[in-house]
Amino acid sequence: MRHRHWHHRKHRKSHGWHRFGPWSLEGKFFERGEIRLALLSLLNDGPRHGYELMTAIEERSDGHHRPSAGTIYPTLQQLQDEELVISQEIEGGKRLYELTDQGRALLEDEAPRVEEIWNRSQDEEWGGWGDAMLPGAAEIVKPAFRLMRTAVRATARSRDPERREKVRAILVEAAEKIRSLNGDARDDHAE
Repeated sequence: MRHRHWHHRKHRKSHGWHRFGPWSLEGKFFERGEIRLALLSLLNDGPRHGYELMTAIEERSDGHHRPSAGTIYPTLQQLQDEELVISQEIEGGKRLYELTDQGRALLEDEAPRVEEIWNRSQDEEWGGWGDAMLPGAAEIVKPAFRLMRTAVRATARSRDPERREKVRAILVEAAEKIRSLNGDARDDHAE
């Protein structure tokens, strides 16, 4: 069983599978070096504790990334070593981190990249999946994936364009009905 699973994973990448929301088959929310930019951008709003920064990253990424202390604190130390951030110890042994002028200048230079990072949680690839991480979503996720699998199986190898259009229409109608439960109906034909 283990060998078959490894073999299947090995071939997924080679057959062009791509990321799909929080269940990404490759890649992560933050690319190399982006956590430091995310921290600098959050500190641009004002001084914060390490824990506040961890929570803010989770919130700003729409729940796609939950950084650990083992990631945040060494990165903050690196930012201090580079003189982009300063910290001071306050009551209770906590440290309060603050952006320096050098940090602000770097952040200004990297503004397009920072905007791209935070916009990622709203784009088509990642956007809207944060709610799937909530405990109440578990009972919906499995049936939703079964529905997707059924739709793909019904159309993937079919040469009948009418079948694909009928399945697509069923899925669009289902999405509209589900959204209408929240009074959130919209036209999906543009997707």
